[in-house]
Amino acid sequence: MTCQMVYHNGNCLNTKRPYARSCKLCIESCPHQAISEYRELDTKQCTECGVCMAVCPSGGFVDHSIDKLHNYLSESEKIVLNCPRAVPQGFEIPCLGILDRDSWMTLMLLAKEKTATIITGVCSDCEDRQACASSVEIFKQVHADWPDHPAVHIKVRPDQGLAEKPVLTEVGVRRTVTKKDSKLGWRQKSREKIEEWLPSMAADESYQIPKTRQWLLEAFEASAEEKIPFHALAVVADSCTSCGVCAAICPQGALQKREERNSDIGAEDQTKEEQITSMRLIFEPQKCVQCHRCVETCRSKALTFSCKPLSHRLITGKILVHEGCPKYCNQCGKRIFDKGELCLVCATGDPANRGFFSL
Repeated sequence: MTCQMVYHNGNCLNTKRPYARSCKLCIESCPHQAISEYRELDTKQCTECGVCMAVCPSGGFVDHSIDKLHNYLSESEKIVLNCPRAVPQGFEIPCLGILDRDSWMTLMLLAKEKTATIITGVCSDCEDRQACASSVEIFKQVHADWPDHPAVHIKVRPDQGLAEKPVLTEVGVRRTVTKKDSKLGWRQKSREKIEEWLPSMAADESYQIPKTRQWLLEAFEASAEEKIPFHALAVVADSCTSCGVCAAICPQGALQKREERNSDIGAEDQTKEEQITSMRLIFEPQKCVQCHRCVETCRSKALTFSCKPLSHRLITGKILVHEGCPKYCNQCGKRIFDKGELCLVCATGDPANRGFFSL
C-alpha cells in the first residue's frame, strides 16, 4: 500500500531559496515522527493525517486527493466533507488536519452560496487527534480575524459500521458501504478508496502559488467587492535602508525590487553600486506565504506583517510598499546595507569606529 502524502521538492521553501535557518515545520509538526531530516516519509509511521500539508507554507507536502477535493468543492451543489472515522455522507478527506488557513477561508467563501458541513468521528479516540486539534486552532484564528464569515458547520457523527450508507466519492458518483466492508480497518478503507480515485502524482510537480491559495483566489474572485482578512506585509518603516536584501531572500518572489540608475555619469566614473539612485520595493500578496524570512533578514527592523482586510484586486495585484535611496559609505563610497554611515571595511579598519557593531 503506497502512502498518499507526496513531497514536492520543487515547492519546498528550502529548495526555492537557501536560507541559514531552514524551514522544518513539517518535521516539527508531524505527531508520528514520520518525516526525516531529508523530508523522506516513513510509510510505516505515517497515518496520512495531513498536518504536514497544513503547516507547509508553500505546498511542499500534498495529499493525492487534493485535485479531486478541489473539483468536488467547485462543482457540488452542497459541500459535505467527512473523515474516515465519521458517517460517510460526503467527500472523504484523510483527516481534518489537511485544512490550512487558505482551505478554511475557501470553505467560508463557498459557504455564501451553498451549505458547507464537515462531519468527524470522535477525534479524542483517534490517533490523529493532534493533527485535528492543529486544524481547529487554525479555524479559531480565522474566526477571530473574520468573525462575521459565512458559517461552516462541524458535526460529530462517528461511523459504527453497522449499516449500509451511500458515500459520495466524487460529484455524481456513489458507492455503497456494506457490513462486509466495515470489517476492514477505517484507515485501510480510506487508502483503498483514494487509490481508486487517483492516478499516480508526479513527485516533482512544482508551482509558485500553493494549491490551497489558488483555491482561495478562485473562490474569492466571485466576490470581487468584498474584503477578507489577509496576512500581508505592512507599510515599510522609515528605518529601511533600501538595501533590497528582503527581495533577494524571498523564496516566493513575492517581494521584488526595482532599481533606477544614474545615466548622466558614465560607468567608468562610478562603480555599479554608485549608479543606483533609487529603489522601489514591490509586494505581491498572492505569492506571499508568510514565511517571514524577509522580516528576520532585515537588519534595520523595517518590515512587519499584519492582518488586513484586502480585496481580490489587491491580493492579486502589485503593491508599492517602499521607495527610497540606497546608502553609500562616507569614506569609500561603496554601497552599505546597514543603518551606519560606513561600510564594513571602513568601520573595522578605523579604531575610532570599533563600537560600530554595538549599534
